[in-house]
Parts: sequence; C-alpha cells; structure tokens
Amino acid sequence: MEIVIALIAGLFIGLVLGFVGAGGAMLALPIMIYLLDFTALQATTAAMVVVGLAALAGARERFKKGEVLVREAITISSLGLATNVTFSSLAKEFSDSTITAGLAIVLVFAGWSMLLKPFKPGPERRMSTPILVLLALTIGAITGTFGIGGGFIAIPILVLFYNTPLAKASGTSLLIIFLNSSIAFLSRFQSWNEVDWHLPVLMAAMAIVISSMAARLKVSSDILKKSFALLLFAVALFTLLETFMISL
Repeated sequence: MEIVIALIAGLFIGLVLGFVGAGGAMLALPIMIYLLDFTALQATTAAMVVVGLAALAGARERFKKGEVLVREAITISSLGLATNVTFSSLAKEFSDSTITAGLAIVLVFAGWSMLLKPFKPGPERRMSTPILVLLALTIGAITGTFGIGGGFIAIPILVLFYNTPLAKASGTSLLIIFLNSSIAFLSRFQSWNEVDWHLPVLMAAMAIVISSMAARLKVSSDILKKSFALLLFAVALFTLLETFMISL
C-alpha cells in the first residue's frame, strides 16, 4: 500500500511541477508525514530529493523552449545560500508541529499569491537588484526550513511585478527549485541516514517521468493558477487540522 501511495504521490508531484513550475514539496510533505509516517525532519529531507530531481526534469524541457531565466535562477540560489544553509542546520531543532503549522501558513500565502493580477501591466522587465536579493534570502530560508524549493514565491513576483510570461516564470522556478533543493539537501548530510529511502526513490522516479511529460504540454495559465491555488488551500486546511489534532 505504501508503494502505491508513493507512486500516486509521484504522479501528482510531477504534474504540479511540470504544469505549474512550483508546489511539488507542498504535496510531498503532507503525504510523507500523514500517509507514510515520516517525521517532519525526514519528510523535509526526502522532499528535497524527490522535488529537486523532478524539477530538474521539468526545467530541462523548459530550457529547450527558451523558457528559463538562467541568470535570475542562479543568482537567486547563490544569494540565498547563506539562509538556505543556516535554516537547514536549524531545522532539526524545530518540533514537528512547528514545521507543519509553518508549512500551512506558507501554503495559504502561496495560494493567495496565485490569484493576484499583475500590478504593472506592460512589457516584460528584468528583476531589480534589491528585490532579487530579498527574494533570494527569503527563498533560501524557506527551503532550508521546510524543504520547499521556493518556486511559489518566485513565480508570482516574476509574473505580477515584472510581467514575465507564466511559462518562462515556471521554467525559471523549476531551475531555482532544483538548485535550492540540492543546496539544502547537501547541508543536511547528518540527516540522510534517518530516512528510509526506498519510498522517496519510487516517488522521485515517477515524478521525474511525469514532470518531463507535463512540461511539454500547453495548458491555460488561468486554469492552472486557480486550480493550483485551490489545491494549496485544501492542503493547508488539512495540514492545520492534522497539526491541531495531534497537539491535543
């Protein structure tokens, strides 16, 4: 049964990453914690591998179509290195309820951001340096703490403030997720042996295949954003309820 859950989870993670360019870890973490009995530390560590590899597969397909802002992605990951490594090291000090409650808040913010409209209509623009630095440090902290690549932050900022086409913002997000997940995973080398890797490996294999396929397809951006937002709200509600019930 666990193998079936892992494969189904990999399917949905791959679809979300391939179509949206973000949100894979937001599905992986609740599944690992509540359905596969991983601790929060184990789940966030394993999610970095599953989502990072699936994001790389999707980014490869987007790169072929010129839909990846490589400079921005590498800069964001490099600038966020300090907060990524710092919070990766501190993650083991946080309780499971703290991580899951924080995750739920992040999910709500991510869902809300997907429903916003561009603030400054006009041609596509380059991201300003102050915003780039702030974005990098924030994404690094979130990746280090929750094992989330941070694409859900990058996509709305690129689309809303800089009028980046959704496809290009999604491709850039996938590269950011891969780079940040890799950095955070390497920073958690002391936790590697705490994870039973056979289920995450199955999940990753399925997610890689599906992400590559989904990244080649065209889907309405409005449908994607609204569907993804609803999914995030549902997962956030479920996570909060589970956290509350466990704490009683």
